[in-house]
Amino acid sequence: MGEYNIAVAGCGPAGLAVALMLARDGHRVRLFERFEAPKPIGSGLMIQPTGQAVLRGLGLEPALLAAGERIDRLLGRAMPSGRVVLNVRYAWLKGDHAGIGIHRAALFDLLYNAVRAAGIPIETGRTVTGSEMTSGGRRLLFDDGASPRFDLVVDALGTASPLAPPCGRPLGYGALWASLDWPAGDVFDPRALEQRYVAARKMVGVLPIGRPAPGAPRKAAFFWSLRADALDAWHAAGIDAWKAEVMALWPETAPFLDQVRETGDLTFARYAHRTLPSPAAAALIHIGDAWHSTSPQLGQGANMALLDAWALVQALRGARHVPAALAAAVTQRSDHVRLFQALSILFTPAYQSDGRTLPFVRDRIVAPFITWWPATKIQAAMVTGLLGNPLAGLGLDG
Repeated sequence: MGEYNIAVAGCGPAGLAVALMLARDGHRVRLFERFEAPKPIGSGLMIQPTGQAVLRGLGLEPALLAAGERIDRLLGRAMPSGRVVLNVRYAWLKGDHAGIGIHRAALFDLLYNAVRAAGIPIETGRTVTGSEMTSGGRRLLFDDGASPRFDLVVDALGTASPLAPPCGRPLGYGALWASLDWPAGDVFDPRALEQRYVAARKMVGVLPIGRPAPGAPRKAAFFWSLRADALDAWHAAGIDAWKAEVMALWPETAPFLDQVRETGDLTFARYAHRTLPSPAAAALIHIGDAWHSTSPQLGQGANMALLDAWALVQALRGARHVPAALAAAVTQRSDHVRLFQALSILFTPAYQSDGRTLPFVRDRIVAPFITWWPATKIQAAMVTGLLGNPLAGLGLDG
């Protein structure tokens, strides 16, 4: 393995993690970020056993566990019947598996602090517009100039990356999100992701996400499914109309709704389903959402990105040159990426769509069997991200 000059574009979890791993392996790494100060975007997410394995390999698992909230179960009910239509327990798999609900700010902080401690330089206020290959390597193009040449550029800029060709399609449904204080009492299970549905047109969920900073109140990610083309109408209707709709669906959420004062207290997230057919080119590789993105229904986005980052670093260790390493990293990850992209296409319409058939099948045909073997094991393997054995060959302890 040689020592390379490597540019990492993007300071999200994937970019920070891959920069840290590469620097620890002796590569000369430089991070580029469009914001003047790197910062997290969004509310909460789940770090599954796959992502936990990567953070364990980085020595960051204790910080993850301290900041996050252990999740043992996913529970969803169809309304108004109250029928359980999602019921997944991590205990259905061998081993002490669990998800970790965490605020994006807390995840960002633990990775960012490790990057800063490693002395990795970060150039902020640099908006990437593209890249170009030259005889001496690849350089990034910005709205105010160009970077020096690098032996490798790692694209961690997400779904709308300017370094990747356009592909895929936007999804009709997105979600409104807010990080809210965890209520007193025992109405909500602090170790469960809970959701309520009306067919697939409406969904409200509560995810415990720990504390965004030491000493801060415990938080929940509160989310509401909404069609992207209905966002303007939602704003126009006003916050009280929305609160009444949520209360009619799930009255116990009142302590959360009391914390929302206006529509601006919620942030709308848009999603797209895309998979690059060629995630690597000369001295360039796309990881995370820059390679593959989809709806958050299976909760794998950050975890898949962390696996991509780990696979790239492992490939660089074992390859004689960069092209061979990129080919090996893509080969290592491709089957798992294809599997979960296909599963997302299959399952997303059952939870976020205008259709009637799939929600009916979900509620009346599938739901009675979800706690039967082997459905239990298959569901748990999907939720954990361990379906397809993605840790094989990566030197990770799952």
